[in-house]
Amino acid sequence: VQLRASGGGLVQAGGSLRLSCVASGRSIRDYVMGWFRQAPGKERELVVGFNWSAGRTSYEDSVKGRFTISRDNAKNTVYLQMNSLKPEDTAVYYCAASNYFGDYVCPSNFGGMDYWGKGTQVTVSS
Repeated sequence: VQLRASGGGLVQAGGSLRLSCVASGRSIRDYVMGWFRQAPGKERELVVGFNWSAGRTSYEDSVKGRFTISRDNAKNTVYLQMNSLKPEDTAVYYCAASNYFGDYVCPSNFGGMDYWGKGTQVTVSS
């Protein structure tokens, strides 16, 4: 599967952005999906993971209540709605997919993601 993320940009603190991740090649329903981010000088971290078959979602603590993952099966697209953005949300955001089949959501539990899209920059000004 090929993944293409878009929707990043520059926004003021408190604003919103919606990121999109379009998958081509296979249905997103075949994968565990996730949005990750990497800020300058920091390691890449999981923002939200979604296991479609298990019906489970896991959000990083700092984004709970502000970010929401969703999907459009017809468009084979995963979205990340980001509200109440903070300067500390500034990072390059990546979408990724895993062939893993099971109940886990977090990649650390099943060996990581298999496919990555190019990142999209999100910058939140104070």
